[in-house]
Amino acid sequence: MSATAVTARSVTKTVSINRPVAEVFAFLADPANWPAWAVVNVKAIEPANDPGWWLMTTPHGPARLRIRSNPELALLDHDYVEDQASWQVPARVVPNGTGAEFMITFFQPPAFTDAFFDEQVALVDIELATLKRILETGA
Repeated sequence: MSATAVTARSVTKTVSINRPVAEVFAFLADPANWPAWAVVNVKAIEPANDPGWWLMTTPHGPARLRIRSNPELALLDHDYVEDQASWQVPARVVPNGTGAEFMITFFQPPAFTDAFFDEQVALVDIELATLKRILETGA
């Protein structure tokens, strides 16, 4: 018996940031910075006892985050685990002229309804605008 592969619904968001790629990558690769820009989903964060993992306070309760970064390739893939679901989020920082483009892809977890997934993905626009403002203006 073989399992049928299912392709998940996905959405990729991007934001252009007028800062060097290395600077954008360094900021995003440090989970301690996430409450500053991921203002909808990350209320607080602290290192976990498990190396590489961080404990987050989110609007939906506690969660764990692990960033699997690769500075040479500017990869910022991360794992997100909470009580209701867990998923992987591919993310990249690529050159865009003298600035950078941050790209992040969300796959709809099976436990999420279409409406809830759409709502959560729409909120990411607020976070990406905040990220851009922080990195471009320092505010």
